[in-house]
Amino acid sequence: MQTEPSFAAVLGAGPAGLMAAETIAAAGHPVRVFDRMPSPARKFLMAGRGGLNLTHSEPLDAFLARYAEAAPRLAPAIRAFPPEALIAWAEELGQEMFTGSSGRVFPRALKASPLLRAWLARLATQGVTLLPQHEWRGFTPDGALRLGTPGGEVALRPAATVLALGGASWPRLGADGSWAGFLPGVAVAPFRPSNMGFRIHWSAVFREKFEGTPLKRIALSFAGRTVRGEAVVTARGIEGGAVYALSAPLREAIARDGAATLLLDLRPDLDATTLARKLDEPRRGQSLSTFLRKAAALPPVAIGLVQEALHAGATAPLSELVKALPLRLEAPEGLERAISSAGGIRLEEVDEQFMLRAHPGLFAAGEMLDWEAPTGGYLLQACFATGRAAGLGVARWLAGR
Repeated sequence: MQTEPSFAAVLGAGPAGLMAAETIAAAGHPVRVFDRMPSPARKFLMAGRGGLNLTHSEPLDAFLARYAEAAPRLAPAIRAFPPEALIAWAEELGQEMFTGSSGRVFPRALKASPLLRAWLARLATQGVTLLPQHEWRGFTPDGALRLGTPGGEVALRPAATVLALGGASWPRLGADGSWAGFLPGVAVAPFRPSNMGFRIHWSAVFREKFEGTPLKRIALSFAGRTVRGEAVVTARGIEGGAVYALSAPLREAIARDGAATLLLDLRPDLDATTLARKLDEPRRGQSLSTFLRKAAALPPVAIGLVQEALHAGATAPLSELVKALPLRLEAPEGLERAISSAGGIRLEEVDEQFMLRAHPGLFAAGEMLDWEAPTGGYLLQACFATGRAAGLGVARWLAGR
C-alpha cells in the first residue's frame, strides 16, 4: 500500500469532481483526480451537444425551489456559489456567456469542449494531476482506497477524499452507480430515472407517421401543475423539456398507481371559450383532419393525437380534447436513457461541509447525493456548487489537521 498523506484525492472527473479539485488546489493542497474512463467529463461533454445549458438566470429563491425537498440542504452551497458566480467562473476561462429568451444561460460557443479544455489547462497549472482509467473499488480492510488500474489494483491513503462518481443515468458515459455498495454504514437511496421520457402505447399508424416529430408551443398538466414548452413523439412514447419538468411526480404516480394520465394542451394560446366557438361550427362535409387544421390551426401531429384519443374511445367534445388531451403514461424510460437520476447518498448522511458523518475525511458531491432537479441549468449548477462546497470542506479538514 502506498501511504501518501500529503495529497487529497478526488474520485470522478465530472463537473463536481473537477470543481472540488480546483477548490482544494486553490487552498494550496496537492490534488489527484482519479476517473474510471479514459478521458474526463464525458457526460459534461454530452451535455454540450445540446448547447451546454450551464445555469439559469431566474431569481435565486425561485431557482432554489427547483430542488424541491432537497432545497434546504443544497441552498447554502448554491447561495455560496450562485449562478452569477458560475457565469463569472466560465468567463474567467475565456468562455463568453449569454442568456437565452427562456432565461437559460449558455456559453457563446454552445458546446462544452472549449470550456473543458481551458479548465483542464488551468487545473494543470494548479498542480492537479488527472489519472484516467482508475476505478474505485471500495476500501481495503484498513480503510485505504482500492483503485483498479490497467496495471493492477493499487491502494492509497490520501489525507482526504472527495467522492464525485455521479449518479446512475447514461451509464455508458461512466457513472453507473456501482459505488453504492462500497459505503458501509451510509444510507443510499435507490436510483431512479429523472428527466426522462415516458412510454405510451401508440397505434402503429400514429407511431410510423409521427415518430421523431416535435410538439411545439404546447402545455402539459399533471397534479395541478402546468408547464409550457416543447416535447417530441418517440417510437415508445414522449420526451422533451416540458415532459422532464413533470417527470418526478409522474414517475412517482406510475410507481404508486401503475399508470398516470398527462393532459396535453395543443393550443395553450387560445382560451377554452374561443376554441369551443371555433370548433362548434359545422364541419360542412370536411374531414376531421381538414376541419381541425382550418378551424383550430392544428399541425398534422396534433391532429394525429386527437384522432388517437378518439380511436381509443374518448367522448369529450373536440374543443376539450384539444385543450386537455389525455395521454396515458405506462412507464418511465430507464436509467440508460434518462438525463439524470434521483437517489444516491441520503443528504442526512453528510454534514454541512458535505463530509460523510460515518467516514471522517470522506466527502461527497454532485449527483452521488440524493437530489434531483429539472433541466434548465439546475443540474449543472448544483454539481458545481456542491463540488466547490466539498472542496472547501476538504480544505478546512486539512487545515484542522
